[in-house]
Amino acid sequence: MRQQAADSAPQGMTTLVARQSKLTAGILAISVIGWMFLAWIAVDMSQPFAQLTMPDSSNWSAASVLAIWIMWALMMAAMMLPSALPMILTFVNLSVRSGERARGGSFVAAYLFVWVVFSAGATAAQWALQAMGWVNPMIVSTSALLTAVLLLVAGVYQFSRLKQVCLSRCRTPMGFLLGEWRAGLYGAFVMGVRHGLMCVGCCWALMALLFVGGVMNLAWIAALSIAVAIEKLAPRGERLASALGLGLITAGLVKLLALVS
Repeated sequence: MRQQAADSAPQGMTTLVARQSKLTAGILAISVIGWMFLAWIAVDMSQPFAQLTMPDSSNWSAASVLAIWIMWALMMAAMMLPSALPMILTFVNLSVRSGERARGGSFVAAYLFVWVVFSAGATAAQWALQAMGWVNPMIVSTSALLTAVLLLVAGVYQFSRLKQVCLSRCRTPMGFLLGEWRAGLYGAFVMGVRHGLMCVGCCWALMALLFVGGVMNLAWIAALSIAVAIEKLAPRGERLASALGLGLITAGLVKLLALVS
């Protein structure tokens, strides 16, 4: 019996590593597809789908609404999935140990569902801002006041209690999962939704800065993605969050002072 247990332990570890490797590859593939999509519409803005994401006015067609929603959803997947990978792998590890091996997909699907819903809200916000003439068809702010407000809101939010709570939960996968543990596929979906909500609570103000630099600016999107990843994953990433907050507040105040002077 002892020999059987000794033989099964390495086999179980090998299975876990293989499962985690497959899931990691799948998640990174989704993110890469999202980045390739963003590069495609940013490089070739004359092709029909890119044109649908850049309507000239707020009189959007149904096709434009759908295209813009898809654009936001793929952008959120590209930006957020890599930083969620440690949480997902820890969840898979715990699920395998508890004898529930088929729960990783449910957790990831729920996490993406939250960001798809967020993307619907971002689409509505884009329409409203374009209707008010505050962003152009490339979703770049045309209003100095809007830019200043978004920078200030994002900067101040970095120091808010809600930001700190959400960031701490995202930075400690084991603590979050043990505190939120639910059994079964539905339980995994609920856990994925709750983790997604924590990520939204952590990052929504930074995502709003996409209206400053525009979603056709790959360098701007990459900079925001890197900032999110560092503050969630790097040692003492909360310090970066504070430094970033100070920088955003400073930039917002400079923009505001230039507006009133």
